[in-house]
Amino acid sequence: MESGLTPISYLDLPERELAPAPARPMHWAERASLLWKWRRMLARVAAVSFAVSLTIAFLIPKQYKSSASIMPPDQQGSSAMLLAALAGRSANPGALSGLAASFLGVHSSTALFESLLRSSTVSGHLIDRFNLQHVYRNRYRIDTARHLARVTKITDDKKSGVITIEVEDTSPVRARDMAQAYLDELNKLVTQTNTSEAHRERVFIEGRLHTVQADLERAQLDLSEFSSKNATINIGEQTRAMVEAGARLQAQLLLEQSGLQSLRQIYGDGNVRIRESEARISSLQHQLERMAGSSAPLPADASSSDTTAAPDDKIELYPPLRQLPRLSVPYADFYRRVRIQETLYELLTQQYELARIEEAKDVPTVNVIDYPGVPEKKSFPPRLLLAMFLTLLSVSFAAALILTRYGWTRIDAGDPRKILAAEISPVLRNRLRFLFRRRGGGA
Repeated sequence: MESGLTPISYLDLPERELAPAPARPMHWAERASLLWKWRRMLARVAAVSFAVSLTIAFLIPKQYKSSASIMPPDQQGSSAMLLAALAGRSANPGALSGLAASFLGVHSSTALFESLLRSSTVSGHLIDRFNLQHVYRNRYRIDTARHLARVTKITDDKKSGVITIEVEDTSPVRARDMAQAYLDELNKLVTQTNTSEAHRERVFIEGRLHTVQADLERAQLDLSEFSSKNATINIGEQTRAMVEAGARLQAQLLLEQSGLQSLRQIYGDGNVRIRESEARISSLQHQLERMAGSSAPLPADASSSDTTAAPDDKIELYPPLRQLPRLSVPYADFYRRVRIQETLYELLTQQYELARIEEAKDVPTVNVIDYPGVPEKKSFPPRLLLAMFLTLLSVSFAAALILTRYGWTRIDAGDPRKILAAEISPVLRNRLRFLFRRRGGGA
């Protein structure tokens, strides 16, 4: 019965097998017997399906999976540990631990990190970094983002809060790099979106530090210009030095004057020694007058920071002794401004460094448990399992077709279902022939 027939002709059962029979459910033994009769056809279907399925499985490109595990930072501190200890001693630890988790937001950082990893910002950076529109052969960026979401799996452990990132790609190296890129982008995004109190304090102190630094430089410049114009380096030390120098000059002057009187008693006024002594006395008096200076008020711009001096000004290494009290007031004012700005700058510098340390502590950094590596084995497709599944599906379909065909032949010709099928089948057959002829003519 089976030899010399094509697979299609196998469906046409002999007349004795197609004879109408009472409509009753088929026993499993009858179904098994019928399939056993058509075992050769089923074997051929299985062989052909296995070959085709294996070919399809080998045509599917390999997929490699790289994974990384991260742990969100623990921002709860001692309060979380205290509630955990209370939950361990409580009669109903599950309820108390759930209350502690909801009160402190234990899993809030885990959910936040998952949302950041799935954000369009991270996916957009990955698309640009690896040129995924060209890799996935998508025309639109939104389709590329959807493809990336399909090949990326982000899961978390509800108990420990550990987040696992899995990325599949046809290239094992690119799969590893994309998994690492998720970690890098997450770190950048967390740092950029940090709006903590320490961050705001650091930004404020940084602005104040720049302002105080500019004020300090301006005050130092004013003091240096005033000191350069009035030859004031250190008023206190200069006053002490000039008083000592004036005392020495006055002592020398008194000594020379007493020596001159002695010389006049011995020699006449025209003697050379007398003239030399008078010249020394005149020089000492001139030095004393120059050192003492005038007690006239200072010019209006003497205490200002404008140091534009006239070309004919005399070069003075030190200010006059009588002007030191007047110069000490503006000098002390400029010096006080410099000291105030220096003190402010030192304090703000210390506070700025402390704020940076607090900000670094407050920024939730990603704690990587397992870094992504280059996968050695493919994760998809399982070729043998896929071929066996498709083969089983084909054989099951062929067996169902045989059983359906045999069950249809056992239905009585007067059954309404057969009458309806007899009315519809010619119409469908003519319609299909018309469509095929029209397509063939158009071709």
